Amino acid sequence: MSKAKMILRNRNVIFLLALAAGLLAPYAVPVTRHLVLPALGLAMALALTDVTSDLFLHPRSFFFPALLGIVMNYVILGNVIIGISALLIRDEMLWTGFVLLAAAPPAVAMIPFSGFLHGNGALSLIGTVGAYLGALVIIPLISLKLLGSATFEPYKLLVIIFELIVLPFAVSRLLIRKGLNKRIESSRGAITNWSFFVALYTMIGLNHNIILARPTTLLTVASISIITMFILGFLIDWVCCLFHIPQETRTSLVLLGTLKNQALAGGLALTLFAQEASLPAAASTMVMVVYIIWLDFKKRWN
Repeated sequence: MSKAKMILRNRNVIFLLALAAGLLAPYAVPVTRHLVLPALGLAMALALTDVTSDLFLHPRSFFFPALLGIVMNYVILGNVIIGISALLIRDEMLWTGFVLLAAAPPAVAMIPFSGFLHGNGALSLIGTVGAYLGALVIIPLISLKLLGSATFEPYKLLVIIFELIVLPFAVSRLLIRKGLNKRIESSRGAITNWSFFVALYTMIGLNHNIILARPTTLLTVASISIITMFILGFLIDWVCCLFHIPQETRTSLVLLGTLKNQALAGGLALTLFAQEASLPAAASTMVMVVYIIWLDFKKRWN
């Protein structure tokens, strides 16, 4: 019983279970799709209890981390995604999907990921917020330039910022003030992991038909995500090592420079274009599961 309990609390097992269940048994997706935002919000609130309120005593110190978020996620990652997909992709709808993925801001989940990978919590938070604010301008510009369409509703990003950053941060301050963060410390990891299970299972389950219908195309699409996560992540970490940047800061920079908000990109693709355009976001989600597991193993090994 205790062994089974240990397995069910293991983050990597839970993530792989979400991947397999989303592909093979997506029957609960009509229900879990309504739980994704609350689940991610809960994981965010728990992760943000590690960020002290002292961070906000010096607002001027926000500028550089916010700028770093934009540079890592758009100048570096966005351009790499567009460059590689321009070389490898000939299908117009798949190209559209990659442009939308490049235009998307960072994965909101990178803040909790940064927490259990021992990254720099302040940099992860401010860098993510900065990239989301930048996305209000960047998404329409990229869409207009590369797709000839600027159809985008900025309020959707503002809603995401409120629901998945502002509100969870307020909840985290309440948990700290009431001392509840210490009382739930022993269960925090399990709650966070199963919150991610709900989100990952739903994201993969929503796209399981298109993933399984075109396995050959999926390999090409997934290879781009492998390059932009594993190889680009290695290069970012290597360059940071050359400049003797601390490990926790390197971890946050790697996450900012490799993770995109696949849910937003996939949603825009399904809303504005054909289902095929959502394949890059779906494939990226699958690769991200393996990538986060790899980063976790790497952290423990180091």
